[in-house]
Amino acid sequence: MKGIPIAGVRNFALMGHTGAGKTSLLDVMLNVLGTNERIGSPDDKTSMADWTEEEQEHGISIFAKPFDGVYTAASGKQRRFVVTDTPGYADFIGQLISAAETSDAALVVVDALSGIQVGTTRAWRVCEKRNLPRGIVINGLDKDDTNFDQALSAIKERWGDTRCVPVVLPTTDGKSEVDILNTPTDQVPEDMAATVKAIKDHLIELAAETDDALMEKYFDGQELTADEFSDGLRKSVHDAHLIPVFACSAKTHIGVKETMDSISRLFPSPEDYPVKCADGHEVQTCANEPFAGIVRRSVNDPFVGQLSFVRVYRGTLTPNTEVYNASKGEKERIGNILFVNGKKQTDCKEAKAGDVVAIPKLKNTFLNDTLCAIGDNTVFKPVEFPNPVAAYAVEPKTKGDEDKIGVALKRAAAEDPSIRVERNRETHETILWGMGDMHLDVTLEHIKHRSKVDISHHNPKIAYRETINSIGEGRYKHKKQSGGRGQYGECYVRIRPKTETDEDWFANKIVGGAIPSNFIPACQKGFVDGMTKGPLVGAEVSNVLVELYDGTFHDVDSSEVAFKIAGSRALHEAIENAHPVLLEPIMTVKVTVPDEYLGDITSILNTKRGRILGMGLEDGLQAIEADVPQVEMFKFCSELRSITGGRGSFEMEFTRYDQVPANVAKKVIADAQKEKEDTH
Repeated sequence: MKGIPIAGVRNFALMGHTGAGKTSLLDVMLNVLGTNERIGSPDDKTSMADWTEEEQEHGISIFAKPFDGVYTAASGKQRRFVVTDTPGYADFIGQLISAAETSDAALVVVDALSGIQVGTTRAWRVCEKRNLPRGIVINGLDKDDTNFDQALSAIKERWGDTRCVPVVLPTTDGKSEVDILNTPTDQVPEDMAATVKAIKDHLIELAAETDDALMEKYFDGQELTADEFSDGLRKSVHDAHLIPVFACSAKTHIGVKETMDSISRLFPSPEDYPVKCADGHEVQTCANEPFAGIVRRSVNDPFVGQLSFVRVYRGTLTPNTEVYNASKGEKERIGNILFVNGKKQTDCKEAKAGDVVAIPKLKNTFLNDTLCAIGDNTVFKPVEFPNPVAAYAVEPKTKGDEDKIGVALKRAAAEDPSIRVERNRETHETILWGMGDMHLDVTLEHIKHRSKVDISHHNPKIAYRETINSIGEGRYKHKKQSGGRGQYGECYVRIRPKTETDEDWFANKIVGGAIPSNFIPACQKGFVDGMTKGPLVGAEVSNVLVELYDGTFHDVDSSEVAFKIAGSRALHEAIENAHPVLLEPIMTVKVTVPDEYLGDITSILNTKRGRILGMGLEDGLQAIEADVPQVEMFKFCSELRSITGGRGSFEMEFTRYDQVPANVAKKVIADAQKEKEDTH
């Protein structure tokens, strides 16, 4: 935005546990910025931020959305605020991660009554991993039974007594706030004077620690100038040595302007937090440098079409220009550029470092693609997202919608990087993966609203494996005569479990030309075909070493087809004679919950045939690691939410295949046999 230099931009994300008041705080901030056109009191359920059908239906934030506006601070300086609201619900952590990658700082919102919750800790970890500067808002101090000092003590105990420093304090009567950085000493209430002085002294020390010259000046008893104090504090926040804490109540608007003043003064600008390219080089943010930015989100707007949200890191982007997609090696034509604030879209004449703008209808540019000036080859590192933990097998409710569902699912995955769509080659199902059942449900709702496709879903089939526990032999003679040239081939095979020392799965033990060498590859193809469906449930056979040791052939009737069939049938017989067993996928699961739920979680993991690997404290929460069969994990999202009231979360990844216990295998095999009979 013209008139405000890059040094005056404050790009930050609102983070925290669901229900902590992030969106309410944002709505008030937008009112202050003059951006919010919402009509009504703070109790009004409408919100400029949560405007999508899915968000209004569920009553929670689901999508990370940028907002912007100009703020005139108490100092009289103008600041450009670029604020991204993020969901606090665990299932939408992909949106949180995208926002963190787009922002220069974070404002972590803590509910004064509930304190630090799982979502708070989750947001904190995201910040820590990215070395993101941050501040903390203690929100909701207007509620009964809230106490700022108690909430502050918990924060200091968790994240550091000396670095978590209050800079906006509530007055004793709770009706106003004291902005320590801006309130003149003679205007501080008498009963708070000693507290405010102690905090100011500590802030001066933190500011001095950022520079050797300032530290020397401080030890000599000299006062820091206003600029030295301000610059030192900003550097301390940038380095996460100072984490400012703000007291406010979004509902009553108390403390919001003071918090915004402190953000203006303390949070870094894009100039202070340079991003690195994929090759490790730092990007200079100067507006006169060649443009460079990255697509951090892509959505399909019902009126405009495809919108690519670009975070600008360097230079200036203007409408009706040509840029280079360095990730794809292709040029793109930029038409309009938009600032998007909720439903409201306004034309952007130029976007500079720190801005998040939407570009309509890019042809070949998608999530994580880097856009830069023609002739430049800057490429930013793509965002990495956690593995999805929940899955639905999906199919259209209406026959004939197969093509539409394919397009809709592909679009959903392109818009949400934590969604994954795959076609399982073993179970022949289309699998929709996400971060939880709520995430998957919302994705299907979004598809229905936008693409008008109804999708049914169920738990995916398990991709079992089959293997053997002993040595087995089999033989098969394929002989067929039909008047003309016949078919003939005979194979003798011996199989055993394959070990780590076996370099190959196939051993040719034919001697004396029992099977001509030109037919050996056909036998191998037969063995490969034979291992695609085992005798127990028709699953893929693995970890088997196959020896072809004898056979017979016919000078005229033998063919590749005959030996392929003979090899497949002989292998099946050998597998049945080698005590086949069923294998199931095992997932390594890490569950994070408050202390009071530790017993319940270990108990439910045990009922799921889980094997506890270890447990310990992480950021004040209990972390339990266990190996659990995948089939037992499909309902765990809802079970964990029910047990912990939404205060638990988990991660999961595939680790190996293990043998299914005999009693469980018996039921799986019986169910597979019944399904086979029903389809015939």
